[in-house]
Amino acid sequence: MRKVTSLCPALAALLLLTACGSERAGTPATPSLASGSAVTAPPTDGVRITSVTVSSSTPTSSPDGFSVHADPLPAAHSGISAAYTVTNTTTKALTYTVLFDFTTDAGEVMDNRRETVRSVGPGATVHGTVRLGAPGPGASRVTRVKISRVTKVPASEAPPASGECPPSGIRLTTDDGDAAMGLRVVGIHLENCGKQDYSVDGYPLLELLDKDLSPVQGISIVQGSGGISTGTGFDEPARPLVLKPGESALSGLMWRNTTESGPTANIPYVRVQAKQGADPVTVTPQLDLGTTGKLAVRPWTRPSK
Repeated sequence: MRKVTSLCPALAALLLLTACGSERAGTPATPSLASGSAVTAPPTDGVRITSVTVSSSTPTSSPDGFSVHADPLPAAHSGISAAYTVTNTTTKALTYTVLFDFTTDAGEVMDNRRETVRSVGPGATVHGTVRLGAPGPGASRVTRVKISRVTKVPASEAPPASGECPPSGIRLTTDDGDAAMGLRVVGIHLENCGKQDYSVDGYPLLELLDKDLSPVQGISIVQGSGGISTGTGFDEPARPLVLKPGESALSGLMWRNTTESGPTANIPYVRVQAKQGADPVTVTPQLDLGTTGKLAVRPWTRPSK
């Protein structure tokens, strides 16, 4: 992707750039471009925002009085964007998923964007740009971009991109989950996108991993609800299933983030196999188990129609 050219020096590490002046009521707005660089800001897990481009209806003044003027941008490019880099300092190819927050001057998060950068090789740096469109009428002005969260998994174990069928012919993905009264449920979806029948029996196999992708010990993985909650479908009996091409199966993870006395457990990654010998897929449900130390897994079932 094209890298945004910096038009001014770094403005601390907040990645904020505005311009001077004021807009008179009733005057048609003319977008202007401001681009800032923050090369001194430290990276977050290998991800660094290098510049921010703000298209505003009028120039305004930054706290230190710095101002920039540029030619108007086309309407299609209105809004705010950030150029970023992803650098892999490990010895294996990784796929990164980055959540960017778009905020106001006061730090209020107005929107966010998730960017996935696939197969970044060892020692490689990849450039990208994340964009937020023009705000709707009455929306607070977005002036800053920050990195909210970075996850990275082995490239060979990354969930497939939307619409992509892996060589195995099996797509394994997770959804965004559901939360209510401290209960967390994340669905695991298995789709036979290949040309041959695929059979599963019982439960998916799980391995919990820490931020360094090393195994986590001391967590109890229970088949069924494990008493965490009833009426969730987790206690359905496990039955063998044969998925014909185009058919799907559903499993899931369930936990409570109850916090009492004792150490808490926050687990960012789960390596999942549909069955013994299947290609593993590492997903990022962000397990905040609190002090319960228990994770429930649902048997493979056919999705309800």
